[in-house]
Amino acid sequence: MRELTYAEAIREALRQEMARDDSVFLLGEDVGTYGGAFGVSYGLIDEFGEERVRDTPISEAGIMGAATGAALVGMRPVAEIMFMDFTTIAMDQLVNQAAKLRFMFGGKAKVPLVLRTPAGSGTGAAAHHSQSFEAWFIHVPGLKVVMPSTPYDVKGLLLASIRDDNPVVFVEHKLLYKTRGPVPEEEYTIPLGVADVKRPGKDVTIVATSIMIPRALEAAEALAEEGIDAEVVDPRTLKPFDAETVVTSVMKTGKVLIVHEACKTGGVGAEIASRIMESEAFDYLEAPITRLAGLDIPVPYNRTLERHRVPQVENILAAVKALIA
Repeated sequence: MRELTYAEAIREALRQEMARDDSVFLLGEDVGTYGGAFGVSYGLIDEFGEERVRDTPISEAGIMGAATGAALVGMRPVAEIMFMDFTTIAMDQLVNQAAKLRFMFGGKAKVPLVLRTPAGSGTGAAAHHSQSFEAWFIHVPGLKVVMPSTPYDVKGLLLASIRDDNPVVFVEHKLLYKTRGPVPEEEYTIPLGVADVKRPGKDVTIVATSIMIPRALEAAEALAEEGIDAEVVDPRTLKPFDAETVVTSVMKTGKVLIVHEACKTGGVGAEIASRIMESEAFDYLEAPITRLAGLDIPVPYNRTLERHRVPQVENILAAVKALIA
């Protein structure tokens, strides 16, 4: 199968869906000629024109408000917020309007929009351009939250998200944009709320999200050389969350490590741990559930300190070894 980068897979999904459905359009800061902050939408304005690839003013509140209004009247907007940090400026439109309108109108209104946003650290962009806020959004009824980790997943999940009749927060990690993997040329969708076992194993379950998936897989290969067989589970969507796949894995291995980049306090790891504790997997646990996450500090600009703040392969290795000791 041919290979694409993560960014190319997103662009292909956008191109295919815009060609298939005239109601799909893009909007955001510099998404047109410049192609977005990371070049993901580059060239689409030449194919679809300025009406469907719309550069906006520097106003995240305006972007989200326009997307919400367009969705209410039958369009399917894909709005790019340049950095996930800047979703803070669009919170009223997203959280108090888009997320609630379908419920408040008794299902008579739909808000089929996708908010695409790059998240995470690793680029030396410091505290205002490196955050991961996915836990905020899973707390909001009415929003769906997607965090793909591979080029294959990002294409299938983006197509599914655009076709969904609810607002979807689609979180793309900056460090994944250049990663490569097999991606079918044809259209395909991956249902929201279905996790994926990236690596089967029997000794310990590693539940990881986004950039932590490639790191967990690298750690799992190193552990295998020491006779430790780690299973790596990628939720892919945090809301809806596929608890069944995670619970089944934990019942098999009896031990679980949850890894994510965002701050540990109040992070998605706590929610996943609670789901496991409240399930039948509780009786199969042979050790306490372990969380490995970002430190509860702003992301430093210094590259060494930045790296130290976020779980790396060596941290995953150490955490697994401590868990099974």
